[in-house]
Amino acid sequence: MEPSQEYPLLVAKKGPLDGRRWSLSSSIVVGRDANCDIIIDDRQVSRFHVRFTPSSGGIILEDLGSKNGTHCNGNLIINPITLQDGDAIQVSLIQQFVFITSDATMPLSGDQEQALSLSLDVRSRRVWVLNQQVNPSLSALQFHLLQILYEHTGQVVSRQELVSWAWGEEQSAGVSDQALDALIRRLRDRLAEIDPDHNYIVTIRGHGLRLDNPNIFR
Repeated sequence: MEPSQEYPLLVAKKGPLDGRRWSLSSSIVVGRDANCDIIIDDRQVSRFHVRFTPSSGGIILEDLGSKNGTHCNGNLIINPITLQDGDAIQVSLIQQFVFITSDATMPLSGDQEQALSLSLDVRSRRVWVLNQQVNPSLSALQFHLLQILYEHTGQVVSRQELVSWAWGEEQSAGVSDQALDALIRRLRDRLAEIDPDHNYIVTIRGHGLRLDNPNIFR
């Protein structure tokens, strides 16, 4: 579907669809199934996950009973809501979208993110700390763990969720606390190679972990 200035837009931000956008001129279903309008081929996404529907009052966001949930501005969607310009929609822990009313309100690309101490690129799996690329690259598990925390910067992600998303649901049952702790420790060490003065991965005892990603000019 081609974007149009006549209709609101759905813009993919952090995630595998980063940079793509769709015109909300008609109903759009997002999910893993091949029949969805927007397909996210990841097991964390339900076959039919969420729907965007134009109405006389605006664009309606409706979670379709997904297993891993849909959030709008950090709030779990239980009942359909009407979107407002600039709303951030998170599908599972995989893909973030931004709802905008027209091209005229498109956010400036990357300016805010470039000012952060840590940034990453999902496609190439590259990570930068203080504008210096982490080299050699992180392992797949390390990158996936960091990506999950990055997409929820400032939010606490439970240890159970981290294991499920990093290793996958099928393998998560066999992952011990020690294995997760070792992965977190190795990831912290890699980030500290460039920035030893800041702890990016913060443990919130009894709750989980969160990413502390300050402005690069701190």
